[in-house]
Amino acid sequence: MKKFLMALAGSAVLVLGACGGGGDDGGDTGGDATGNGGGDGAGETYDAAQAEELYQGNCASCHGENLEGANGPAIAGLDAGHVVDTIENGAAGMPAGLLEGEEAEMVAQWVSEQ
Repeated sequence: MKKFLMALAGSAVLVLGACGGGGDDGGDTGGDATGNGGGDGAGETYDAAQAEELYQGNCASCHGENLEGANGPAIAGLDAGHVVDTIENGAAGMPAGLLEGEEAEMVAQWVSEQ
């Protein structure tokens, strides 16, 4: 019984760890931090294709390819402010800091529009 519980706990750690995978794949700035994202921080103009790519690389393994939920909850249409806060600070089972700054804001806006 102890071996079963240890295997179950180990599996849970692996699943939760997978949610954080891929955070550093594209480098810290993504290469377009100065030019392609709209620049102002006004929240209205951003690169939706880049935001979707960031989502697919950092979030889809837990929240699903279509934001429908997988190992994590469904997130389509959530408030952008809530999504940024969760990305930066983490939440139940989700590690903090998977994306930062402009990247977190772009993904949050993209999620809120889905």
